[in-house]
Amino acid sequence: MRIYIPVTLAMLQQLVSDGSLRPVSGTAFAVTPKLREAYAEGDDDELGEVALREAARASLRLIAGAADDAALPPRRAVLVADVADVTLRPDLDDAVVRIGAAVTIDDVVAAFVDNAAAEAQVTAAAEVIDAADLGDEDAELTVGDAEDHDLAWYGTQELPFLLELL
Repeated sequence: MRIYIPVTLAMLQQLVSDGSLRPVSGTAFAVTPKLREAYAEGDDDELGEVALREAARASLRLIAGAADDAALPPRRAVLVADVADVTLRPDLDDAVVRIGAAVTIDDVVAAFVDNAAAEAQVTAAAEVIDAADLGDEDAELTVGDAEDHDLAWYGTQELPFLLELL
């Protein structure tokens, strides 16, 4: 199954250096049957974009909780991987899945990462993501400002170069 894994830049560094990583709590996002039900229209590519956006929002939550990543720029990042061991979790959200094993670099198809232009909005959004989740309208607008930035696509072979240039 194609999954979208929320990560931080430190987690990307771990993937490149170690060849694998274990997503936080095994959480990822995917085009699940429940997600398909939630949308009256949309093909796999369009629903994949929905799962990608959910993973990017989860990446904001990881950034908010990653005090040890202060040396790295604040950028949302999502890994796209193909894995077999996936458990659907519709009790958590329509697109949420859990994986039972670490993801290897060979499982990863691509990565989506914010550009430098998004850093100020990502920083602001990470500071208020919890308030946005609880319905604070100003916080939701701040998170929306970060989400207005498109994530750039990187092939797996480009990840070492991307990280080196940070």
